[in-house]
Amino acid sequence: MQITIQPKRALYILTFIAALLTLNACSSKVNLEPKANTDTPIAVTVATPSSGEKQSINISGQIEAAQSANISTRVMGYITMLKVKAGDHVSKGQLLATISNQDIMAKRAQADAMIAEAEAALKNAQKDYDRFTVLYKQQSATAKELDNVTLQLASAKSGLEAAKQMRNEASAQLNYTNLTAPFSGIVTQKLADAGSMANPGMPLLTIEQAGSYQVSASVPENTIDKIKAGEKAILSISAINKTIDGEVTQINQSSQYTGGQYIIKIGIPDNDKKGLYAGMYVDVSIPLTKAVATNNDQDAQVLVPTASIENRDQLTGLYTISSNNTALLRWVRLGKKYGDKVEVLSGLDKHEQYIVSADGKLYNGAPVKIK
Repeated sequence: MQITIQPKRALYILTFIAALLTLNACSSKVNLEPKANTDTPIAVTVATPSSGEKQSINISGQIEAAQSANISTRVMGYITMLKVKAGDHVSKGQLLATISNQDIMAKRAQADAMIAEAEAALKNAQKDYDRFTVLYKQQSATAKELDNVTLQLASAKSGLEAAKQMRNEASAQLNYTNLTAPFSGIVTQKLADAGSMANPGMPLLTIEQAGSYQVSASVPENTIDKIKAGEKAILSISAINKTIDGEVTQINQSSQYTGGQYIIKIGIPDNDKKGLYAGMYVDVSIPLTKAVATNNDQDAQVLVPTASIENRDQLTGLYTISSNNTALLRWVRLGKKYGDKVEVLSGLDKHEQYIVSADGKLYNGAPVKIK
């Protein structure tokens, strides 16, 4: 069956379709075009992240115990007792381990026997000396005989003293077989077990003083002259999301054994040591009392307040001002945190202004005015 459409009717249909297409295109165009914003401009405060000068020295460090000790022995022998383990709290003078000491006990017994023998010899020599002294006064003994007994008495005294010193040596070695804690702290490492052979100087345990934490950081040679003892240092510990105000307490004057890096120590206030553990990594920022111009503009870090950062899902950004005086959300890539500031690695120019705070809710395209 063939359907016939009148030319006039076909013209009406084509005209209707064309009108629909035109209306749809206009509607899409309207949606794509930005809507004129007639809202009242939001007052904002702006700042520049960097001016080509270093405002602070930013380095990395690690938390360590201010006092630590490797427990070892000066004698060779089997470990007969080692009951402590990593994480145990120990007190000063507490017995930690014992080393087999049968051979040293035998040496001390020999020294005791030699002392007894030397005391007997000294007693006999003293009697001979007293006897010959009387005889010499009575002119019944010669001066030569008196000299001989005098020498015998001195030799007996020396023999007794030597025997006593041998016993002192054995007693000292015996003390090395009982290892005690030099201070109160926590056992952080256990490097041997009972039954193992202990060698002189071989660490068996490591003890760190509890709560006595500080930060050790490495400073390059082109920066060390700008750091002085007593200066403030901002410590950012990402592991526990904590920021601490510390103080530079020590500066190593040599880098001979540290690969050209100078080691500095930063003290931590007692009330901020809770929750810290030795080995945690720290971002250290030492503010400079005077900004230092950099030879290379790349050395100037782009630091912005963490409060100005916007977090959207897995993205981070901050608001800048467009040429039309509207808020423009700029996505950025962040680096290390330094106290209340964070480093911007990309997405923001060193001399570009960004919005620090606003008197209202910001959004993309919101009209703004600088205070």
